[in-house]
Amino acid sequence: MRGGKKVGVDLGLSDQDKETLRHISKTAVENKARGKLVPEFTVDSLVLKEKRGAFVTINKKGQLRGCIGYIQPYKPLYQTIEEMAVQAAFHDPRFDPVTERELPDLEIEISVLTPLKQIKDVEEIEVGKHGILIEKGFHSGLLLPQVAIIV
Repeated sequence: MRGGKKVGVDLGLSDQDKETLRHISKTAVENKARGKLVPEFTVDSLVLKEKRGAFVTINKKGQLRGCIGYIQPYKPLYQTIEEMAVQAAFHDPRFDPVTERELPDLEIEISVLTPLKQIKDVEEIEVGKHGILIEKGFHSGLLLPQVAIIV
């Protein structure tokens, strides 16, 4: 949920919903980095209480610092964002855990997913609008919409 070009499809999130998710992700990462407990969040928005898949991506000075998410809708969206923010910051196996010193340099991006839809023809995919999950046997790969348009 960063500024700039909007990608993907309309998810039914209000500006207040988006701000709430930004607040939850930032607060969770900051508290954990400072050795504090992550507060218990409550929300009123019915949309944020819907079970949704989502990814949280953390960048530091434009470079990937962590990215983790759920493809499937396991938990209410606001809880997914809290959990994935912490996972991306502290448990992405590709990176060391985020430190308190890094906090001012971090940008958090939230990608909320719509339910998966199987397609019959590659022409149904709109680059920069649709994410792609490809599966073959036990192998799979995921491409979030914004990843396809980064040059």
